[in-house]
Amino acid sequence: MENSGDLKALFMIVNAGFSEDVIETAREAGVTGATIFSARGEGHHHKMFMGITVDTEKELILSVTDERTAEKAMAAIKEKAGVKTPAHSICLTMPVEKVMGLSMPAPPDSL
Repeated sequence: MENSGDLKALFMIVNAGFSEDVIETAREAGVTGATIFSARGEGHHHKMFMGITVDTEKELILSVTDERTAEKAMAAIKEKAGVKTPAHSICLTMPVEKVMGLSMPAPPDSL
């Protein structure tokens, strides 16, 4: 395994059906790849239908990218698909200590 330097795991949680739009926004900010997981949301607001709690369908998008690109992507997603939009996107990053099997392009300003 190789040291990751300034790599971040960028997590994007969106309402179901909006992952392609959010990934496109992230790509425009420099993110080069993503993995999409189906998920369901559980929050303090529960929707009830005929006495049954209905969970919100979500999609979790995971990407590994450098810190600068992650910050740009989060800002763009907040603007275009943030919590006040139908996509209701929430983003967070976590540090990546080691990575194996990824081919990361050099940041554009380092060429």
